[in-house]
Amino acid sequence: MLGSIRARADRPRTYCVVTYGCQMNEHDSETLSGMLGDMGMEKAKSRETADFVIFNTCCIRENAERRALGNVTWLKELKKDRPELMVGVCGCMMQQPGMAEKILRQYPFVDIAFGTHNLYRFPELMENALRTRRRVVEVLQDDEGHIPEELPVRRESRTHAYITIMYGCNNFCSYCIVPYVRGRERSRDAAAILAEARGLKADGVKEIMLLGQNVNSYGNDIEGGMTFPQLLSALDEIGVERIRFMTSHPKDLSDELIEVMASSRHICHALHLPVQAGSDRVLASMNRRYTRERYLERVRQLRKRIPDIALTTDLIVAYPGETEEEFEETCSLVREVGYDAAFTFIYSPRTGTRAAQMEGRIDEETAARRIQKLIAIQKESTKKRMEAMIGSTHSVLVDGASKRDETKLAGKDEYGITVNFPGDRSLIGEIVRVRILSAGESTLRGEIAERQ
Repeated sequence: MLGSIRARADRPRTYCVVTYGCQMNEHDSETLSGMLGDMGMEKAKSRETADFVIFNTCCIRENAERRALGNVTWLKELKKDRPELMVGVCGCMMQQPGMAEKILRQYPFVDIAFGTHNLYRFPELMENALRTRRRVVEVLQDDEGHIPEELPVRRESRTHAYITIMYGCNNFCSYCIVPYVRGRERSRDAAAILAEARGLKADGVKEIMLLGQNVNSYGNDIEGGMTFPQLLSALDEIGVERIRFMTSHPKDLSDELIEVMASSRHICHALHLPVQAGSDRVLASMNRRYTRERYLERVRQLRKRIPDIALTTDLIVAYPGETEEEFEETCSLVREVGYDAAFTFIYSPRTGTRAAQMEGRIDEETAARRIQKLIAIQKESTKKRMEAMIGSTHSVLVDGASKRDETKLAGKDEYGITVNFPGDRSLIGEIVRVRILSAGESTLRGEIAERQ
């Protein structure tokens, strides 16, 4: 199929993939880029000059959906001047009930649209669109456990790489649309994951990020298969210099996983552990299946076994029915844990989820006040954590020039924090030891201590 598209004289010559959402979407976009490259297309310098523009969408929150649709609409005007321009829309937003019909009705200039379950069929959909010169819309509602392997990938970095270890989610948190658009949990075969990691190491990749909606439940759907801690141990033996993973559900954070992290050579001492709220009533309504105390117990165990661990989290304010006292419980939990960083959100109703049907919607003014207070509390916590690092030495994987000062280099340390420091560009792609001299709001500044 890829070869037949490459041979077509009427195929687009350049492409642009526009990505919204999480790391899973970013990795899906790398797969889209790999497929487009195999079709004979080159990456365009901008979406304005591309012959084919595809939006890989997110629907986790309403504003992400609005942004994606707004940008799709923007291409309508561009297509008036360039009628040969092809436009595609894919990803989680397309998987929502009724979205395909909405695209057909409101966005007639879209040429190709498909969901999360049939990304692997993209070349076939592209070939159909080119051959028939008609719109191609295909959204599968049931993936039947299908896990495509050996799809082409065009990575954005030569030193960092994603590895998806599982797809879907079984948790059905009351506010979350993910199980409906990504499907039920399906774990990849461990042998395929390990082979991919070996190949990445051979290619010079220094850091891998393992992806899944809930990586802690990896292997639960495979009888006799590896558990997530066992998979991590096997990956640690391969020797890629850094291993990260996300996202972890607190209810599935086992002592075994904590021990593997504590004893490994290559797993970073950084964990994203979304708590969402600090009130037991709200957590139960969210269907999170842990209590505040259980979450705090897991945090205590993590810090006992891994004293230097960096903890980040997700927090939702203004969940339906949240009282002022329950919001204050979230604030007190954030103070007690002392997170390195947090992603904070105002609750966004998603059609089809249980929370969207709940009474007790919080007004915008109250929601805005609450999130501003929570952000301020977290900023203070982040400041303390950052300032405590001054004088220590960190291992930094150099990504490139600093965004704010191109005369300096920037990279992530073992805790996932951006560090800026003076250095020669020959260090890009290397891991260097950097002595921390000062701290900003969310970044560190230092000087080279030694090359690792």
